[in-house]
Amino acid sequence: MPDSPNGSSAPEERTGLRPEYRRAFGCVTWVYMGMLVFLLANFLLVLPSKYLGSGTLFGYLPPRLAFLGTALILPGMALAAVLGASTFRTPRKRGTRVGAGVGAMIGYSGFFALEWLAISFGLAERDQAFRTVLFPDLGGTLAYYAFAPFTLVATGLVIYSLYSKNADFERRRRIATVGAVLAVLAGLGVVATDFDLLGVLGALISTLAAAAGGYVSGAGYARAGGDDMIPPGAEIQPRGPRRERRRKPR
Repeated sequence: MPDSPNGSSAPEERTGLRPEYRRAFGCVTWVYMGMLVFLLANFLLVLPSKYLGSGTLFGYLPPRLAFLGTALILPGMALAAVLGASTFRTPRKRGTRVGAGVGAMIGYSGFFALEWLAISFGLAERDQAFRTVLFPDLGGTLAYYAFAPFTLVATGLVIYSLYSKNADFERRRRIATVGAVLAVLAGLGVVATDFDLLGVLGALISTLAAAAGGYVSGAGYARAGGDDMIPPGAEIQPRGPRRERRRKPR
């Protein structure tokens, strides 16, 4: 160990990223992994329809959800970095539950938002991924005009519940629940106004696939940052230093 200028022994300096930055980087990585799981899960869930039905569901859903994933990946990674840098680790069970819940809401609202945008901007005539028109009679109805404000308020409430530092977990959970209810009502309004079986199946698959992706991201959120990001008084057990593997003599 090197000596300090005054002759005393100085502690070894630690190098590398600060713990909060390592946690931010870890959360970004796990959001990316969750997105890959989302894309894989939606493909596997819709694959049987290619052989057991007409193939229409398989023909339109994977490209449309790939479009959704592409649109969300960069904002999701940015939000994950901010969330990771400003929070501590959480128990795995809580992290996976919250992750699955938030993922399910993103998949549900994201699917209906794509259809709302397709109707609003005539995407069926501009992009091959939207050539299958869902909820064709939705435009101009009360559900059409109510969808955007309901979904935006729901999204705001969920984001607030994730990033708020002035509320305890129970209060933030209640706020997120209100947001989830608003999101569900917005989607149900669309279905009730212009029922479309293909649209309902697409929303269900998108929700399940996103819940699986959110579960993976939540598991990463619970562990990102290592022992340095365990909050005081938490029940999380430190992993401790890694032991070097002893090589067996030949």
